[in-house]
Amino acid sequence: MRAQAEAIVTRVLALLFPPFAREARGGPEQVDDEARQLEDLLRVTLIPLVADSEPVVRAFLARLPDVHDMLVLDAKAITSGDPAAGSLEEVIAAYPGFLAMAVHRMAHELYRLEVPMFPRVLSEWSHRETGIDIHPGAQIGSGFAIDHGTGVVIGETSEIGDRVRIYQGVTLGALAVSKQLANRKRHPTIGNDVVIYANATILGGTTVIGDGSVIGGNVWLTSSVPPRSMVQFTSRVEKRGGDDGIEFHI
Repeated sequence: MRAQAEAIVTRVLALLFPPFAREARGGPEQVDDEARQLEDLLRVTLIPLVADSEPVVRAFLARLPDVHDMLVLDAKAITSGDPAAGSLEEVIAAYPGFLAMAVHRMAHELYRLEVPMFPRVLSEWSHRETGIDIHPGAQIGSGFAIDHGTGVVIGETSEIGDRVRIYQGVTLGALAVSKQLANRKRHPTIGNDVVIYANATILGGTTVIGDGSVIGGNVWLTSSVPPRSMVQFTSRVEKRGGDDGIEFHI
C-alpha cells in the first residue's frame, strides 16, 4: 500500500502539473492516457478497502480540477509571501510546503469519501518526504501557505480558514490524548488571514483564533483570541546585582 501511495501521488501530480510529468506530452491523447492509468491504479488500490470502489474512483477523479485550483492558490500564497521564492513554477516543483498540501488535498478527498486507512498512508508518505504532518481529516481553506514547514503538525479535527500562513514547528494539537475523545473536536479552529509564526503551539477543540490575528513565535496557546489579535511573548530583562548574568522573565 505504501508503494501504491507514492505511485498515486506521482500520477496525480503529473496529471495536474506539467513539472511533475515524466516526459513531454504529445497532446491531449497522452493526458487522457495518463488519466486512465491513474484510474486503473486507484481501482486496484481501493478494491481491497472499499466494498464498491467504482463510485469512489469516479468521485475522486471528478474532484481533481477543484484540487488543482486550490493548489494553484496555495502555490501563489507561498510565492507572494516568500522573498526567496523565484517563481510559481519553483514553488510547485521544489517547495516541501506545496508538496505537503498537494498530498493533503488528495488525502482529504479520500477521507471525505470514507476510504479507510489509505488517506493516512498518503499523509504519512508526505510526512516522511517533507517533515510536515497533516492528518487527512484536517479542513484547510484556500491560499494556505506553509513556509519552511519542518516539524509542522496539524491534527485531525483542525479547521483552518482562507489565506492562512504558518511557519516551521507550528503545532495545532489536542489538549488531551484519550480514545474517549475520538469522535469529538480536539484541535483548534483558525480563522481567515491568520499568521502563525515558528514553533507556536495552539491546542484544544474549543480554541478559536479570530480572523486577521497574528500568533508570535514560541507562543503556547490553549484559549481563544478575538479577531485581529496579536499574541506574543513579552520579556523583561534585568541585570542581577553583583552578577554579569542576565535574567529573562517571560
